[in-house]
Amino acid sequence: MSDAENGAGAVGAPRPAFVLHEHLKPRHHFDLRLEEDGVLRSWALPRGLPSASSADRLAVQVPDHDLDHLAYEDADKTVADTGWWEEHDRTEHRILLTLHGRLGPRRYALIRTARGWLLHLTKEQPGPGT
Repeated sequence: MSDAENGAGAVGAPRPAFVLHEHLKPRHHFDLRLEEDGVLRSWALPRGLPSASSADRLAVQVPDHDLDHLAYEDADKTVADTGWWEEHDRTEHRILLTLHGRLGPRRYALIRTARGWLLHLTKEQPGPGT
């Protein structure tokens, strides 16, 4: 991944990366992986990313993955999106973040519930140049 792709700043410090994998097996789903503390924190998204703020999606936390999964692909797994992410706020029950992917920035909240996690597309979205 080039510095432009991973969002390296003017001083060359890379921003944390993310990857969205599309899996075809065992059942079609997506995996969201966020670089943090030298690993990729990972959530399986059975129905993918939400496309509207009214459509939260189940996010099943799965074991962390090695950073080499940022570009990993095989016959059943492809990279659907990649880029860098920024955290805006974090509590015990929520991570507010923006994914800066190939199609521009999108702001989400990962929300921990009593049963697991939900991924929510926020109503307020960043502008295209942010």
